[in-house]
Amino acid sequence: MSDSPIKFTGINHLAFATRDMDATIRYWRDLLRLRLIAGIGDRRYRHYFFELSASDMIAFFEWPDVEAIPEKDHGVPVRGPFCFDHVSFGVADADTLWALKDRLAAAGFWVSEVMDHGFIHSVYSFDPNHIPIEFSVPVTALDLRKTPRMRDRHPSEAALEGPEPVSGCWPAVTSPTPVLEREIFPGEGMLLAELMNGN
Repeated sequence: MSDSPIKFTGINHLAFATRDMDATIRYWRDLLRLRLIAGIGDRRYRHYFFELSASDMIAFFEWPDVEAIPEKDHGVPVRGPFCFDHVSFGVADADTLWALKDRLAAAGFWVSEVMDHGFIHSVYSFDPNHIPIEFSVPVTALDLRKTPRMRDRHPSEAALEGPEPVSGCWPAVTSPTPVLEREIFPGEGMLLAELMNGN
């Protein structure tokens, strides 16, 4: 397993933070039409999940003392501590992208023009928490998964090695966890499982 491919299925969920879960629900469930499929919490917090696709979700923690981040334009460099620029959600087709652009504009949210990036067409916006969002539809003429491309004029050293995973960069697993020692500890989401079991 140490050098064999890891089979990812997508993004199980992205977890963001909000101070206003109702505004977040109104945007993601009612405006963007994502189903609100789970929620846990108590007096200190809430943690809600929205269905993005058959295998992907987005989630929000509601914390009373969190503040919305300042709006930052997508892809514009910054200085200092920073880790997240924007997230791009794929949509099914061009008609969906244009309908989404119109829906955001009608609701009073800033939304960019449709941008042609060669391999995707995208619009950019912000949710009520100022999270920078991109919505993208693939361009069928260029599938980067089938034909990876590197057009950086000054690529990083590791990028020059090509698109495929390189073996030997990390220590090999020499002591895999035995099946009989694979202990799983309960987390807060067990509350949802208890509901399924009728508790």
